[in-house]
Amino acid sequence: MKSCFERLPRMRSLSQLLGLQPAAPAKSPITSPALNIHCSEFEVNNWIISEFIVGTVVPIVGVHPFPLNELVLMVSAVCRLQPDHIVEWGTHLGKSARIFYETSKFFGLHIDVHSVDLPDEMVHQEHPGQQRGVLVQGLREVTLHQGDGLTVCLEIHHRIGKPNKTLVFIDGDHNHDSVKRELTGVMTHMPEANILLHDTFFQSAESGYNVGPSQAIAEAMAAAPGRYRTLSTDTGLPGMTLLYQPAQSEALGL
Repeated sequence: MKSCFERLPRMRSLSQLLGLQPAAPAKSPITSPALNIHCSEFEVNNWIISEFIVGTVVPIVGVHPFPLNELVLMVSAVCRLQPDHIVEWGTHLGKSARIFYETSKFFGLHIDVHSVDLPDEMVHQEHPGQQRGVLVQGLREVTLHQGDGLTVCLEIHHRIGKPNKTLVFIDGDHNHDSVKRELTGVMTHMPEANILLHDTFFQSAESGYNVGPSQAIAEAMAAAPGRYRTLSTDTGLPGMTLLYQPAQSEALGL
């Protein structure tokens, strides 16, 4: 029997990944990076995911605000769960929407991305102003919206016929009450959706970090025990968490 390394496509050399020698342009793999879809655990081919991120995503969006481990989780969630629609809020420059768009295009997933940000007249420290969505302007598969993230998300959800395969990305106001409202709203009104949340890293009080999002997730999960499984980047800020439903994955053959 071949080893796991022999059975998986070989990754580029480290020197290529670090830019020390020219690398061939990234090409879309023949097969999806989702692995063992008949098994119980969430699994993707990390070599394929990594090559795509280094070759395609990082040159466009960099590694801020999403460091490499979070880019891996974002791309993996899309490739494994294969949503028909992604609805996110916290557009800012459009980095997350561009990541979802590039993933969909590269892996042939044909996903419609809807990105919501605050109205122009709203005052907020993270409001992008005239730079809102600059990285996705003109992309046919990405639609920009303005308004309250959860409200617009639910309007889109009802308008497109309540699809079963929706991924929601919550990356708006990162205080506890806002995140809990948004998360519980999606859980209640979009029961089949899988959910990504940003800025979810938890650290003890001595750090002075904002732990509102992580606390909101813990409270929402306590109210719905066993409904979701979680994957998180737990090594440091800013942190990202995926809530996905194993029952739905089994029904979809994932």
